[in-house]
Amino acid sequence: MRFKKIITIAIFIFTIPSFTQANAQAQLENTGTKWITGQIIVKGKAGLSEEKLEQIFNRSGGHSKAWLHQINAHIVTVPPQAEDAIIKALSNNPNIEYAERDRLVELSAITPSDPGFSSQWHLAKIQAPNAWSTTTGNGITIAVLDTGIENSHPDLSNNLVSGWNSASNNKDTSPIHWHGTAVAGAVAATGNNSIGGASVAWGAKIMPVRITNRTDGYAVSSDIANGLLWAADHGADIANLSYDLSPQDNIIQNAAQYFRSKGGVVVASAGNSNIDPGYTDNPYIINVSATDSSDNKASFSNYGSFIDVSAPGQDIYTTMTNASYTYGWGTSFSSPVTAGVIALIMTANPYLTADEVEVVLEQSADKPITGTEWHKYFGHGRVNAAAAVTLAMQTNHIDSQAPSVTIFSPSANSQVSDTAWVEVEASDNLSITEVELYVDDKLIGIDTMSPYQFSWDTTHVADGNVTFIAKAYDAAGNVASSIPVNIAVDNITDTIDTQSPVVTISNPTDGSAVSRTVNIAVNGSDNIAVTQLTVFIDGRQQCSVSNTNTTTCSWNTRKVSSGSHTITALARDTAGNQAQSQIIVNIGGGSTSTTTTKKGRGKK
Repeated sequence: MRFKKIITIAIFIFTIPSFTQANAQAQLENTGTKWITGQIIVKGKAGLSEEKLEQIFNRSGGHSKAWLHQINAHIVTVPPQAEDAIIKALSNNPNIEYAERDRLVELSAITPSDPGFSSQWHLAKIQAPNAWSTTTGNGITIAVLDTGIENSHPDLSNNLVSGWNSASNNKDTSPIHWHGTAVAGAVAATGNNSIGGASVAWGAKIMPVRITNRTDGYAVSSDIANGLLWAADHGADIANLSYDLSPQDNIIQNAAQYFRSKGGVVVASAGNSNIDPGYTDNPYIINVSATDSSDNKASFSNYGSFIDVSAPGQDIYTTMTNASYTYGWGTSFSSPVTAGVIALIMTANPYLTADEVEVVLEQSADKPITGTEWHKYFGHGRVNAAAAVTLAMQTNHIDSQAPSVTIFSPSANSQVSDTAWVEVEASDNLSITEVELYVDDKLIGIDTMSPYQFSWDTTHVADGNVTFIAKAYDAAGNVASSIPVNIAVDNITDTIDTQSPVVTISNPTDGSAVSRTVNIAVNGSDNIAVTQLTVFIDGRQQCSVSNTNTTTCSWNTRKVSSGSHTITALARDTAGNQAQSQIIVNIGGGSTSTTTTKKGRGKK
């Protein structure tokens, strides 16, 4: 059974597709910048339509030139020298998940010495020969994302499979720099072939993914991410990046998470500046520091809270261009050594999830400092291939626990319009691989990174009620659905009624004399609708009717004092606007209005 994809990383961040690699190199050499000019990386919220996103880009003077659809990230061309201003503006847009510079990433450089065969002390140190009696990594494909690999090298050629050049979008994986060939030999040079040396996982296959066309080996962050995505989609189980990565490069973190969501593990070199760069632990990348033959921290190795494990990285005998061999120093080697151990774990127990592979790697590691579960120099310890394989075979955990998922914004029965921002909470006993958002059973978007946020364009649906449901998946394939949330879509602008109704009293007439029983006739009208007609006599309500334009109200004047009396008619409409009409009539001392009095016999 094919296991989860694993990526070993120790690389530079690469350039965006809008510029050639030659241009990028010239920019670096002429200006000293570590960024690509006129190019940025932007990721919209999941579910945001391409039409809306391009409108956002255009308002900032940008245009999407490439789309990494697996992680929904765009490479955007912008006016030169305006990169930071545009990034700031986009970062304040609630529809944008992140906007960042496209950075040049430096190799975790190694220092080669003269080629020659020598004992490979690091293999015995991590007890690789003891692990080989169980597995040599057969069936595992390791993507080496680097400067290309010499495919004719006698210790590599039999283990190579087809690869890709993500900087040129072609199949040219020939070495433009020696670094990639050296890294490949550390992880999976052919063993037991009476040629050169062995490697940690000499039964595994190597997938060359060239991420740069620069002769200095620097790579652009977008090319690195593109290479990871390509490897994940083309059968790689492990990927090695021997570059100085930064957690600030969201696009690479997204790509590493995508790789892990497909069953892989990402391993990265810590860097060679002998500093604590202040990075925090990354849940999607295994960061590796370097040790020497005495299990001390290598003098050059970086350290800090981001270190997961350590591995030999000094005097590593490995392959070199021109069919030769060399000794290498650097975390560029501790990273592929660790990737090789992960390959052994995966073949020893192909049912482990990526999270469980990492747990086995860390729990089986030797502790250079006794009594410490974790140390800033060594992480959880220096890797031990034999112990890792043994622990992997003993691990028989089946994750049957489904995640939990809740839509917490917008709230139930609320109203949305234009672009609706949806926020989802999801958690799992191990890890969440992705969260999907559905509106009336239609998939709107997929988010693979917490916090899980979506932008939904409501202008393409009719006004009315819709139902949101979120689904969360874990690495074992368990899925959970949220409680449905009903939302009202209202994009049609409601007309504000400011026009008052019209009301008239048609009987009796103003100034007339009345007697006996008077039928007061009232008529109302409105641009929308009359909701109420009310008649008052001298300020006291005589009658009231609803939802009609006419009414007749009877008034017995026999018990009313003689003199002038005021009749008032009041009309109200649906918006609460009102109007009134008023007349004065007389009782006694004058002629009566034949149109307003009721005939009767009367008393003699």
